[in-house]
Amino acid sequence: MELWQLQGLAGIVFLVVVSWMLSEDRRRVDWRGAAMGLGVQFLLAVLLLRVAAFRDLFGIINDGVRAVEAATVAGTSFVFGYLGGGSLPFDELHPGSSFILGFRALPLVLVVSSLTSLLFYWRILPVLVRGLSWLLQKSMGIGGAVGLGTAANVFVGMVEAPLFVRPYIMQMTRSEVFTLMTGGMATIAGTVMVLYASVLDPLLPEAMGHILTASIISAPASIFVSRLLVPEVQGGGTAGVIAPDHEAHSAIDAITVGTREGLTLLLNIIAMLVVLVALVHLANGCLLLLPDVAGEPLSWERILGWLLSPVAFLLGIPWAEAQVAGSLLGTKTVLNELLAYFRMAQLPPGALSERSMVILTYAMCGFANFGSLGIMIGGMGTMAPERRSEIVGLGLKSIVSGTIATFLTGAIVGLLI
Repeated sequence: MELWQLQGLAGIVFLVVVSWMLSEDRRRVDWRGAAMGLGVQFLLAVLLLRVAAFRDLFGIINDGVRAVEAATVAGTSFVFGYLGGGSLPFDELHPGSSFILGFRALPLVLVVSSLTSLLFYWRILPVLVRGLSWLLQKSMGIGGAVGLGTAANVFVGMVEAPLFVRPYIMQMTRSEVFTLMTGGMATIAGTVMVLYASVLDPLLPEAMGHILTASIISAPASIFVSRLLVPEVQGGGTAGVIAPDHEAHSAIDAITVGTREGLTLLLNIIAMLVVLVALVHLANGCLLLLPDVAGEPLSWERILGWLLSPVAFLLGIPWAEAQVAGSLLGTKTVLNELLAYFRMAQLPPGALSERSMVILTYAMCGFANFGSLGIMIGGMGTMAPERRSEIVGLGLKSIVSGTIATFLTGAIVGLLI
């Protein structure tokens, strides 16, 4: 067995043990269900990464992403001119300097949000969600409402997904509520998948396929890890599944609704990026007051790299690259995954191998961070105000479980590539 395979296996064992040690009731852990969850996750990874038909599907998905990107540039260049990707009225002295994130990449959120709304109105996405929900119920023995909510998280955000099962939240057990929360933390929304893929596309071929696969594989992982941290002790079994009521009354109305929702998301993303980059800069400025270490000034990136480099190594990343990888994992956890992907895209050539970048793409593909916690508490707390204190109490634990779930996905993928 190769060293990188031993690393991945050791990482899986380590993450499972950590989850068990953090469990609220270690004696009530359902190890049979846990083994089943890990098996489903591994089987999905094999199918999506090794079967030729799925590999071909990745190519088709990436072609679709490029088509959406091209359509977005057509819109942004019409509205913003050369700032949005139109022809430059001057010579570009430094290649790439004309690319302005706020006018070129981020408007993808608007287009994808409107497309998602339209696909829901046409009842296409609900069919996909119900199919994945059925698979999770049959393979892992969870309640229908939890299965539907977890499946929805693959395609929509951590606030939108619970809307699928809003009438059932009050009836859910503590473990089921936590599973629903973990599903939101361990996956990402379809509205930002294309954005993340566009950031990673210069680095990784078939980036969109990897992003979508990561979110799918992490769905059973979120159930598996959440049941270790908060075991089911009340029986559970909210079996009903429902489809959300779409507020649109026509296809044009669906596009309008999606665009409005996308605008809110876009403004939030822009605001969070500005604030987080500024705060990191301020925090690193404070560290400059301390003496240099190993001939270089201290930064939070270096500190996070030291702390999480052993975890990166256990995911299957070579030790020579573990410091850089650990810094990215820390950025994802403390700040957010978008900023981590941006920083990975800006690394100098040779800092990470392509294999390491693939592993990190999966390991960082989740909403588990402190900013997301506020969004989740606000959303789910409004849907079930009687359980708000319980949701708040499970908040920090959901960040931990979501992070472990995506790390497990990274470790499993590391075994297969």
